[in-house]
Amino acid sequence: MKDQLQDLIKKCIQDLISKGILIEMPPNVRLDHTKDNSHGDYATNIALMLSKQAKMKPVDLAKIIVDQLEESSFINKIEIAGPGFINFFISDESSSSVVSEIIDQGALYGSSEIGQGKKVLLEYVSANPTGPLHVGHGRGAAYGATISNLLRAVGFKVDNEYYVNDAGRQMDILAVSIYLRYLSLCGENLRFPDNGYQGQYIKDIAQVIYDTSGEEFYKKLDLIFANVSKDGSEGGDKESHIDGLIENSKSILGDSFRAIFQVGIESILGGIKSDLSEFGVVFEKWFSEQSLIDTGLSESCISKLKESQKVYEKDGALWFKTTNYGDEKDRVVVRDNGNHTYFASDIAYHFDKFERGYDKIINVWGADHHGYISRVKASIDALGHSPDKLEILLVQFANLYRGGSKVQMSTRSGSFVTLEDLRKEVGNDAARFFYILRKSEQHMDFDLDLAKSKTNENPVYYIQYAHARICSVFRQANEKEMEVDHSQANLSLLTEGIEKNIIKELSRYKSVLESSAIQYEPHQLAYYLRDLSTHFHSYYNACKFIVEDKHLTQARLSLIHATRQILINGLSILGVSAPESM
Repeated sequence: MKDQLQDLIKKCIQDLISKGILIEMPPNVRLDHTKDNSHGDYATNIALMLSKQAKMKPVDLAKIIVDQLEESSFINKIEIAGPGFINFFISDESSSSVVSEIIDQGALYGSSEIGQGKKVLLEYVSANPTGPLHVGHGRGAAYGATISNLLRAVGFKVDNEYYVNDAGRQMDILAVSIYLRYLSLCGENLRFPDNGYQGQYIKDIAQVIYDTSGEEFYKKLDLIFANVSKDGSEGGDKESHIDGLIENSKSILGDSFRAIFQVGIESILGGIKSDLSEFGVVFEKWFSEQSLIDTGLSESCISKLKESQKVYEKDGALWFKTTNYGDEKDRVVVRDNGNHTYFASDIAYHFDKFERGYDKIINVWGADHHGYISRVKASIDALGHSPDKLEILLVQFANLYRGGSKVQMSTRSGSFVTLEDLRKEVGNDAARFFYILRKSEQHMDFDLDLAKSKTNENPVYYIQYAHARICSVFRQANEKEMEVDHSQANLSLLTEGIEKNIIKELSRYKSVLESSAIQYEPHQLAYYLRDLSTHFHSYYNACKFIVEDKHLTQARLSLIHATRQILINGLSILGVSAPESM
């Protein structure tokens, strides 16, 4: 119905252009569902948008548009409101047709082709594989997966990718942490470094190595700690201390250091993959940072920047002139020791992304990476690609509350709540839903007690309960051996105010879905499903669905069947199940 109405308005504008009243067609014709029934079913501000080029008051142009519009059987009445808004009242018969459309199209209802098959590369989560995913990573995972589902629903072809940071200093710290725990199992009494990874998972990985290889990798402790500066808690520098341990371990262990690291990353990455899969988050590709080094792409990109004079030497290091692209200061890409920085790897990674031929590249990053955007876009520009093709979506951290108190977390110390712990406590459905209830760039407080509650205050329970209630009605109909034929339903019998409200709400689904996708705001869909559920619960409490009048029964069953289908479709996009009983 909305599409038909937009087409009518566009044709009207085209006619007014041919008459010289207007000059050109606007880039889009906005048509919104009204919130107040007294304002009709749809409203447009097109007269306000075009009044300047028409050189007349919006209300005068609105009158001309209304007079010029072709008559249509589905329009019951048109009114001009306020400074020039045009309100459309749709006939009851045309409004209720959405019920039949939903039933006919089923799981496909709401999908569209506005994406025109354009290829999108969506990278998200990409947490360092130095430990299990925690609740902060969970928000990015739920958000990214839902954005992927939304974009696919409106016609984009999306590939999901996880960037595995399996190279660099943090990986060396991981390997040393595992090795020191391994030495403890070999009988060495050591003081664990302040800057090491201290979670139980490190001890578990060390135990696997010890159980598999015994003391094959054992080296005396004084060799590992030889000439290493004091740790932070000993009055020294914790960074220098851990770097000394890394240097000694690499020198003494040789290839064995890499073998220990490999066991560690395979264990952690395997856990991450399993955790995400169980959370309904699937990636088409896992991209290794180490591959950028192994293939020489990182070095190649630095060479390209040298050739175009985008980098310069200073204090023995190589600096990229990011200030030429709006960054606050230039950035190091190669350190004075010859090692490439994380930024150098990111430059190569994004160059690789663009070379793969995607129409749009989307990164979902933590909000703490905001300052990183300008320098990454600078590298894209410097390497000959359009930075406009890259879109960065920022996700704020999630604060966890239990019993009204904030749960304190620290990844390095190992005192954090893992995503797996969260999923076990509240369930995948509540976790997925609660994570996307706010705009991604807003801080969110995750209330564990609310997420576990079976009350109307818990939005995911409230929506799922609406679906379960509808299923219970159809079970009753089945027990009474009723023949339900939605194709024969006389929807004109749906005359109650609450029925009309539900029909109007159902007609909003397509536009909500498109808006959620294009604006990258899954919370719009979540709130829509809650509103639809509110209308249904009111309907359930106010009316009987199975009544003596078989025709009315058929119409009402068709209405709630369509409602159930929309709940299923919407929840599926959010990665939430639709249980048939609760």
